[in-house]
Amino acid sequence: MELSSDKVDWASRIDGDPERFLDPWDVLEPGEVLPPVELAALETSGAAHEAAVIELEGISARARVLIADEYAGIASVLRDAASCPDPWVGPDPTLDPAWLDPQGRSTAAVRAERRNIAVRAAALDLAVRLGVSETLVRTRAAHADTLRERCPKIWEAFRSGRVVAQNATAAAQQAATLPAHAKDAWAKFDELLEALAQTLAPGKFRTRARVVRERVHPEHIDERHKRAMDERNVWFQPEADGMASFTVFTSADKVVAVERYADAYARHLRGQEGEERTLAQLRTDIVVDLITRGMSDSTEPGAWRSRASVAVTVPVMTLLGHDDEPATLDGYGPIDTGTARRLAGEASSWVRILTHPVTGTVLDIDRTTYRVPKALRRWLGVRDQVCTGPGCLRSARDCDIDHRLDWQYGGKTAATNLSPLCERHHVLKTKSRWMLYSDEVTGAKWWVSPTSLTVPVEPPPF
Repeated sequence: MELSSDKVDWASRIDGDPERFLDPWDVLEPGEVLPPVELAALETSGAAHEAAVIELEGISARARVLIADEYAGIASVLRDAASCPDPWVGPDPTLDPAWLDPQGRSTAAVRAERRNIAVRAAALDLAVRLGVSETLVRTRAAHADTLRERCPKIWEAFRSGRVVAQNATAAAQQAATLPAHAKDAWAKFDELLEALAQTLAPGKFRTRARVVRERVHPEHIDERHKRAMDERNVWFQPEADGMASFTVFTSADKVVAVERYADAYARHLRGQEGEERTLAQLRTDIVVDLITRGMSDSTEPGAWRSRASVAVTVPVMTLLGHDDEPATLDGYGPIDTGTARRLAGEASSWVRILTHPVTGTVLDIDRTTYRVPKALRRWLGVRDQVCTGPGCLRSARDCDIDHRLDWQYGGKTAATNLSPLCERHHVLKTKSRWMLYSDEVTGAKWWVSPTSLTVPVEPPPF
């Protein structure tokens, strides 16, 4: 196609209205091209950007529909698992007229356990297939069930793509805290927030949803606060670059008091001569100092004082003078050299563990007792470091040491037959159709799910 030198009257081509603008490619005749001057003018007019934004808006709406479909699908699978546990946990033994539970439980109790384990097994299967955590699977199912039952208007808007996932989640979280018997409160909550869920940005909607929940809740806040205090807790979260987060969930007045104290003290210190730390750094140091000072100054009987247990992995080459392996803080991972040296100075003991078995250390031998020797447990903690359940990061020190082939069926108390499993995944291995296999020659391990999905055991994260 040759470039035309004829000037095109674009204004007249757009219904004679110079103010109305269409995509220039929509008004080109066959064989025509945009002259350079008109092309530059059109590109700066904003029409192309407007079209791109409108296209993204449509993509976002379709994505919201797919997200809502995923929520609904997850909830459906877990509901089906609860109503029909057999595919996930095997045949129901209580249907046998001669059945007697070894633990003396009733038929109802055994069937309730089967439903619970079936749901957990299905959640793990979905988590692996979808590439998300088990917690997220269970949470999305709970949110879908809550919205469908308590907020049908918001649920319908979510399913049609008119509500973003963040607002649907916020509505579900608040609606779930309303009493189970308060159906009038559910309906009022749904009615007041239906339109707002479609128009407000997530941050503002979360605030509004919390306010509406307070207004429609039939119980007095004093009673609710008393129950909420029973749920107080703390969370530890590893972060990058040798850092970590520590979250406290407790009464608002206490949290506000600590925050205001830390802020006021930080501002006081910030004004001192020679102080170079920022307010954020000062507030952090003040709060941490308050906690650690209480730990070190405690005089109560049985007071606990931190003493790091330092485990050092020593490869064979390290013994030859090539030491470039990082230190590892138990329960966290790689840490910087300075911190490692400080912890080493405070440690009550050192344990040297070789990546190749040390002569004289009993690690892998057939035994006639079930109990796992301390040296072997220590070795497994370094070899595996975390639970071998799919996607699980629970530290090995907090796990059961599981015999892959049960000891009662001839399984050895040996490294090749042992792995750390947290309580949740230990139960699934024992009572569901999740199966753990291993190759004693290569050391490879893998799970097979109730839906026949093969899941290799991931290598340790550190």
